[in-house]
Amino acid sequence: MALLNSGKADEQQEMSFFDHLEELRKHLIRSILYIIASGTILFMLKDFVFGKVIFAPKNAEFLSYQGMCWISEKIGLGKSLCMTPIDFRLITTQLGETFIIHLKVSIVGGIILAFPFIFWEFWKFIKPGLLENEIQSTRGVVGVCTFLFLSGILFGYFIISPFAVNFLAGYDISQVEHTVTMSSFVNYMIMFTLPTGLAFELPLVIYYLSKIGIVTPDFMKQYRRHAVVIILILAAVITPPDLVTQLLIGIPLFFLYEISIFISAREQKKREIALR
Repeated sequence: MALLNSGKADEQQEMSFFDHLEELRKHLIRSILYIIASGTILFMLKDFVFGKVIFAPKNAEFLSYQGMCWISEKIGLGKSLCMTPIDFRLITTQLGETFIIHLKVSIVGGIILAFPFIFWEFWKFIKPGLLENEIQSTRGVVGVCTFLFLSGILFGYFIISPFAVNFLAGYDISQVEHTVTMSSFVNYMIMFTLPTGLAFELPLVIYYLSKIGIVTPDFMKQYRRHAVVIILILAAVITPPDLVTQLLIGIPLFFLYEISIFISAREQKKREIALR
């Protein structure tokens, strides 16, 4: 009888495991559908996506260039801080390259646009396994996560990409004709934005790691110097080998690290009060 009950328990546990897999499959399918829907819309808006978004940092009318000129004049420096984008022409070298790049941009853009819905599906999958107090403490997590992600995307697009594009396009070596392929330009634009959006999630990650006691403020303070080195390496990976551009991503990441220490200290204090 005990063996029979044990067999039934194992069967129920196995069914529960496969039920979880089935539930995960449903959330993944819905997430993929969100990406396909967003990517399809962007695919149909080809002229707008490339002309007004992807290639915008090439043009003098780009918002970042206009903003720097406005700031320069407001602080009394005239046009000292104004930036004039390097004039260069984009080319393709392979048959069908434009279509492949168009498809790639649509998929990546679809992921960015669908991010809130993707994270919402992820949240719905893990929510049933959380305790009531854990659900209360994570209220609004989808909105916060989306805000941080999109903030990183916008930072990479409006701050990093103008400096990086001008540095790379203006870097010349004698006796070498400088041409830029459309593929390399698009790949760099993706590299300037998507990883930065993910990096801006650091405070949220530290928040939850602190809640469960894996990360402490003392630990983060102790390894602050190591974190600076890692941040600089990450900035070098995300950005081209340009000190100014690396600082543009490194300084905000270090600022986010300091914010994360504050968040971790606050959560540790809450845990200590709750254990009294």
